[in-house]
Amino acid sequence: MKYVLSAVIGYLLGSVSVSILVSKLLFRDDIRTHGSGNAGATNMARIFGALPGVLTLAGDMCKAFISAGIGHALCGEAGKLIGLTACVIGHCFPVYFRFKGGKAMSVGVAVAFLMDWRAGLISAAVFFLVFFLYRRVSASSVSSAVTLVISYAILNGVRSWEFALVCFTAAILIFMHRANIRRIIEGTEPEFKFKT
Repeated sequence: MKYVLSAVIGYLLGSVSVSILVSKLLFRDDIRTHGSGNAGATNMARIFGALPGVLTLAGDMCKAFISAGIGHALCGEAGKLIGLTACVIGHCFPVYFRFKGGKAMSVGVAVAFLMDWRAGLISAAVFFLVFFLYRRVSASSVSSAVTLVISYAILNGVRSWEFALVCFTAAILIFMHRANIRRIIEGTEPEFKFKT
């Protein structure tokens, strides 16, 4: 029962879309009606500016940390992994907002650092390097997700539930970016620019 509770709490916390709440509370608007239509930190920064984007990123990471903490308190390491997995799913498919959420990047950052801070740092470094060279957040996100899987495997091996969660998070992130990947291949993906 505690495992089920960890999953339910993780999913419900993950379903709290920080970008939608911030856009409605601060700007009396809905981020999903602007830009890419995505309820994530990147679209928030692009439409409303850097500070709302950072607030969204921080809020989304916090819900992942809280999900992990509650899961761990309920049933140890297994509960932590269950809570995190459910949080990632809730973030992408939130029950409160007709299952239209973010693309898993912000909660993915939390997963990376909770699983292995070293792999998290390597993944973050690749994100910023790709962004510096290419100026596309989508390409940076996908590159960092692949890097996380590889770096975690090198540092910790592949025979663990933690690695399974890392792979799941990377896979769902790539899936949520499938339209971006298609545009990258076609050469039509726009550069990222903060609102000025």
